[in-house]
Order: sequence, then C-alpha cells, then structure tokens
Amino acid sequence: MSDSPNTCAAFELPQAVLDRFAREVAKYPDNASGRQSAVMACLAIVQQVYGHVSDASEAAVARYLGMPPIAVHEVTTFYNMYNQHPVGKFKLNVCTNLPCQLRDGYKALHHLEAKLGIQMGETTPDGLFTLQQSECLGACADAPVMLVNDRAMCSFMSNEKLDQLIDGLRTAAPAGEGQ
Repeated sequence: MSDSPNTCAAFELPQAVLDRFAREVAKYPDNASGRQSAVMACLAIVQQVYGHVSDASEAAVARYLGMPPIAVHEVTTFYNMYNQHPVGKFKLNVCTNLPCQLRDGYKALHHLEAKLGIQMGETTPDGLFTLQQSECLGACADAPVMLVNDRAMCSFMSNEKLDQLIDGLRTAAPAGEGQ
C-alpha cells in the first residue's frame, strides 16, 4: 500500500486527519445524512494535508462518511476550490464567464499564459504558479477578476496589474520554494 494519496489503491488516512474529520462531523446531526453534510469540510482537510484531493483520498472520505465514492467525486469536481491534482504554490483562477469575457477576461488569461510560459491548466516548471480558468467569481462589475489560492480576489486586472501581481508573488516566494 502506498502512503501517497495519488494512487487509486485504498490508503489509510492518518489519525490526526481522522480526528479533524470527527470534529467536523460532530457539527451535524448524528445520522447518515448529518455525517455526509461534512463532506466539503473533510475534502478541505484532505487538500490542506496533501495539497490536492486524489481519487484515493476521495474514496477514503467516502468510506469515512459512509457515502458512495461517486457522491464525493461529484462534490470535488463541482467546486473550483478542490484541486484534483497537485498545483503550484500560487493557484491563479481567472474568470472567463461571459461578463468577464466581455471585459477582457480572456485577454487577462492569455496575458498570464504568455508571462508565465504555460497554458491554462498547467503549472510552471518551478512549481510556483498554476493557471486555471474559472466560472463566475461573483464580481462581474470588477472584471477582469481572478482569485489567488481560492482566497484573494483581484479586480480590474489590467496587463500592468497582472505583471505586478506575478512579480510580487515571485518575490514573496522563498528561494527554491515550489521546486
């Protein structure tokens, strides 16, 4: 059995992770549907520990919560915040939904592709940046918008602001990090 959650073979979650799961499950009614209500929190814990949610870790969450693996997979694939494979230190989600497209969302995405030397969905060779497109981030009036690491919303992202952001993030990353 592998210690990595990257394989589909069943693996055991560490006790510390199971303890965190238990604290989340305790917030819901003590029944099957109550346990399943903690699925998003459990997936977030897995991602914090492993950096992404693999097929094997989805299966482990499903076993723990007593739900079908496909139901956990549906949650993982529905929400942008769950990484289904390893990502860089900085995950950049650029909104390309229609309102943002009309206000240069694709232009911003293509500018970042050129600046970073990668295509949408890829990670830079140094492991610092992963570039993704995103559906609506709920800030259409501020387009083009992007989300950094699922936490920091960046608005009105002109090419100059994008360059400043990337350069600032590179400077903020300790030497050798992401490799």
